[in-house]
Amino acid sequence: MKTIGLLGGMSWESTAEYYRIINETVRDRLGALHSAPIVMVSVEFAEIEAMQQAGDWAGAARILVDAAQAVERGGAEFLVIATNTMHKLADAIAAGIAILILHIADATAGAVLTRGLKRVALLGTRFTMEEDFYSGRLREKHGLDVLVPAAEERAVIHRVIYEELCVGRVVEESRAAFLKIIGGLAAKGAEGVILGCTEIGLLVKAADSPLPVFDTARIHALAAVEKAL
Repeated sequence: MKTIGLLGGMSWESTAEYYRIINETVRDRLGALHSAPIVMVSVEFAEIEAMQQAGDWAGAARILVDAAQAVERGGAEFLVIATNTMHKLADAIAAGIAILILHIADATAGAVLTRGLKRVALLGTRFTMEEDFYSGRLREKHGLDVLVPAAEERAVIHRVIYEELCVGRVVEESRAAFLKIIGGLAAKGAEGVILGCTEIGLLVKAADSPLPVFDTARIHALAAVEKAL
């Protein structure tokens, strides 16, 4: 089994889910006492978040490149960046290490295409929804048509992620708001919804949604297991 490199802490709430899903899946696949060999570095999210808000992506890149290099030195054979938003810096991180990055958007697109879908809604931080590093990759590399919520809805999603989910709060009113947004995107032709922030899966479950749900944290963690095995 290959050693998985996990760059986490953005936030630790979803990184904990990665760790759980990876190890539960390895146990289920291999049985008994099997677990995944993982080298993990978990960064200080308050520092990263302040840089996001200030637009200091160069400063954030320095932190994440250092962290990725530490993961590589620890013996990881490939890297999983356990966040959607910070894949904005995937190219900078890749340039600083020799091991492969298992890109979250590629894993997610694979899951969408396996279901035979082509038009998907994308929820995430405002960076993920409004910039092109994520939706552009889905369109250009995988041929998906991507819909994002309206501006006021994007503001709600962004606030809930940072003020609630990243600090471990799951609020019923926020779940209802997300489901309303998903319903609106379904009415506009979305065939599925990508939970393009690794914390959203803590709030929105497949059973809740009017559309098929693609939980990027789970998809990415399962892709890491496949590569490791």
